[in-house]
Amino acid sequence: MKKLIVPALGVATAVVMTACGGNTAEKKADSVSTAATTPVAAAENTLTDTEKAEGWKLLFNGQNLDGWRMYQSKPADTWGVQDGLLHCTGSATDKSDKRGDLVTNDEYENFEFSADWKLAPQGNSGILYLVSEEFPSSYQSGPEYQLIDDNNFPEKLEDWQKTGGNYAMNPPLKNASKPIGEWNNTRIIVNKGHVEHWLNGEKVVEYELWNDEWKKHKSEGKWKDTPSYGSAKKGHIAFQDHGSEIWFKNVKLKQL
Repeated sequence: MKKLIVPALGVATAVVMTACGGNTAEKKADSVSTAATTPVAAAENTLTDTEKAEGWKLLFNGQNLDGWRMYQSKPADTWGVQDGLLHCTGSATDKSDKRGDLVTNDEYENFEFSADWKLAPQGNSGILYLVSEEFPSSYQSGPEYQLIDDNNFPEKLEDWQKTGGNYAMNPPLKNASKPIGEWNNTRIIVNKGHVEHWLNGEKVVEYELWNDEWKKHKSEGKWKDTPSYGSAKKGHIAFQDHGSEIWFKNVKLKQL
C-alpha cells in the first residue's frame, strides 16, 4: 500500500485558508441565510396568523369532536378522533349499525370552507352544506360535494357521481382528485347563491342555487320528488357516513 504524502506547502496553505475563512466561511454564511428563509410548514389543525386575520375559524381542533354532533343528535358510533384526524370507521353493514352523518353545531349562510381528506379504497362519502335537520336525512336538504373512489368503486358511476361534483346535479368539469390513499384538498364557496367546488386547486363545479338552470336540473334528476332538496338558505356543514372509512384534517371556514 502506498502512503499518501501531502506536501508541506499544501498543508500550510490549507491552514491559512481555514484561518482566514476564505470561501468556506462565505458558503457557510450563504447556507445559514438560505435555511433562515426556508418557510416552515404550518402545524396540522391550526390557523396561521394570516388566516386568523382574514377571519378563518378552525372547525376541528385535532383532539376531540367539540363543535360537532350527530345529525339530529341521534346515537352513532362511527365517528371519532384518531392521531389528530377526524375519522369515520365505516362499516360493512348498511342499516343495522349505529351510522350517522356528523354535522357542525353552527349553521352558515355565506362562507368559504376548506378541508383535507383521504378516502379508503372503493370508498364513498360526501361533504354536505346548507343542511337542515328538519328532514330524516341530511342529503334531503343540503347539496353534496361528492367524495368517491372514481377508479375502483365497485359500481359504474355516472359523471354526476364523481369526486368534486355537485351530487346528482352538476358533474365535475375535470378529474382533479389524487390517487386513493393520498390527501386531497376541498374548497367550497357559497356566496349569495353562487357556489363553487374546488379540488386540489382546480375549480371543478360552478353553479347558481335556485335559478332557472338549477330548477331544471332538479326537476329532471334524482331530486325531482324531493321538494326539500336545496330548500335551506342557511344550514350546517355535514360529513357523510356512507359506510366507508374516511379521514379529515385542517377543517376550517370563513364567513363571507
